[in-house]
Amino acid sequence: MTHFTGSYGTEDVAFLLNPVDLPDTPVHLKETLIQSGQQHYSQLLTHEALPPDDYIELFRRALDSNQDKLAQHLLVLARAICRTRPQGITLVSLARAGTPIGVLLKHILARYFARDAAHYSISILRDVGIDANALRYIVQNHPAESVVFVDGWTGKGVIARQLCASLQTFAKSDGIVLAPELYVLTDLCGYAAVAATCEDYLIPSCILNATVSGLISRTVYRPDQAQPGDFHSCLYYAQFAGYDLSAYFVNTVLAAVEGVWQRGADLPHTPPDPAQLQAVSAHCLAQLSARYHIRHANSIKPGIGEATRVLLRREARALLLQDDTAEATQHLRWLAAAKAIPITVIPDLPYRAVALINERAL
Repeated sequence: MTHFTGSYGTEDVAFLLNPVDLPDTPVHLKETLIQSGQQHYSQLLTHEALPPDDYIELFRRALDSNQDKLAQHLLVLARAICRTRPQGITLVSLARAGTPIGVLLKHILARYFARDAAHYSISILRDVGIDANALRYIVQNHPAESVVFVDGWTGKGVIARQLCASLQTFAKSDGIVLAPELYVLTDLCGYAAVAATCEDYLIPSCILNATVSGLISRTVYRPDQAQPGDFHSCLYYAQFAGYDLSAYFVNTVLAAVEGVWQRGADLPHTPPDPAQLQAVSAHCLAQLSARYHIRHANSIKPGIGEATRVLLRREARALLLQDDTAEATQHLRWLAAAKAIPITVIPDLPYRAVALINERAL
């Protein structure tokens, strides 16, 4: 098999994805098709446009402000992976928010912990599940006990729970048990197995889409067009090569990791309390559902990372912020202004940001 690496180097990642041409579904049509139940979100893709220069500048500023914290959290995760995978490490990042994190962890594990790790990035989709063909490829080439699943963050825990359900199904179908553990930088809702923090902070890679993720799109699964052995699909934005910041992001953060390592900074890690985080998440969802008369929990996206995805890719109804002057949400305020999305300040919001998807009257 020839590995597809997107715009990354072969030493960074192998995408177990099928790059294909995918039709462009405009956002307004996508919302109608998804919310009416005519099609699942995993079957549709809105093609991306390049972000303007002033938005790129917000990414660069966010990277400058947050790189040291990100570096510390990556070292915490790498140390935890070494502890739980003593016999070998196979990183499996969840495309695409997890992809840059997996690339960074692979380099950090080799450079600072003398641990060589394979790194694959694969698709997982809400309601559809994880790409079982990609899992089969991985376990045919690596010990099952070496596999560790990596993502950027959790919002409501949907993907963490989807991972558990998918791996139970895989164990029944293939007779192979994989640890249903998700490792993330920050766990807002208490559903990750291992997290460096539970703080809703700005992970800079969340600001951009393909141009910080190896030039690949969000993953897509169209069962009517897939062959039985196919991986899930993606679109490769080769035309964005001149604007790609994927390597820049990785190299900048690795330089920050080196600085943290050289300073010998202590890496205190108090594991988040899952029960408390789950209670806060459930209370927040219930309150917002009642206050805004929201029909589906999927329309509420807590946390900076999830809110950014909504404003970039969906039709947003509102942006809720703890504080409308915080540097961490400056890019969200920029996106909201650009798309005329109303902002409401809720000081006792448990997260720095929550986005609400516009629910259509169908």
